[in-house]
Amino acid sequence: MTALLYPAIDLLEGRAVRLHKGDRETAKRYADDPVAQARAFVEQGARTLHVVDLDAAFGGARQLPLIRRIADAVAPAPVQVGGGIRDLAAVDATLQAGAARAILGTAAVERPALAGSAVARFSAERIACGIDVKEGRAATRGWTEAKGPAAAGFAAELAREGVRWLVVTAVARDGTLEGFDLALLGEVARAAPEAHLIASGGAGELSHLRALANAGLPTVRGAIAGTALYERRFTIREAQAALEGAC
Repeated sequence: MTALLYPAIDLLEGRAVRLHKGDRETAKRYADDPVAQARAFVEQGARTLHVVDLDAAFGGARQLPLIRRIADAVAPAPVQVGGGIRDLAAVDATLQAGAARAILGTAAVERPALAGSAVARFSAERIACGIDVKEGRAATRGWTEAKGPAAAGFAAELAREGVRWLVVTAVARDGTLEGFDLALLGEVARAAPEAHLIASGGAGELSHLRALANAGLPTVRGAIAGTALYERRFTIREAQAALEGAC
């Protein structure tokens, strides 16, 4: 299965922003119209999108109407959505808003069985869990706390619950453009060998995507890029080709 590039659209107060290492105070605005930005990414070659509702992740109101508008604008390209999804009702609302896949974060750390229930109810293809690692442990509450389990143990527990999609983020690298944490990805891959991994945190150059493609991690199915795309360090088509080993 080909690994896909997932352009990131992080929503904060109705705009598309990027954070540095998950810190809300570092938010840098890149687009006042996230719907137009989503459409532009698809026109530039994106086959799928990664959307995070930062308002909800930080405890605020969910942005479901905006998520619906994004999903409608880029259909049939699938959109996976995370941020503040804390129960099955929120999963259902996210999918009803047009998301192809809902990503559980804090809720999965605090209640891994909830992830299993979500898989049973909505299918393994429509549920992902975030393994967001900060200071060696799973981070929660919009990455403001790092009190969860270590990555490998958490991945293994989610795998036992039937989770088959994991979005793996090294929080210390997110927004830094320094490259993916390949050691972390390898640790998770070994702990949950049947899960599909989406790498997140640090994509800054095409060489980082090539390194991921050549890391000997056959379960990697995607890579998220945000800041590098907004700052035109590479194009979506160049990034997709790098993931496929074509450049």
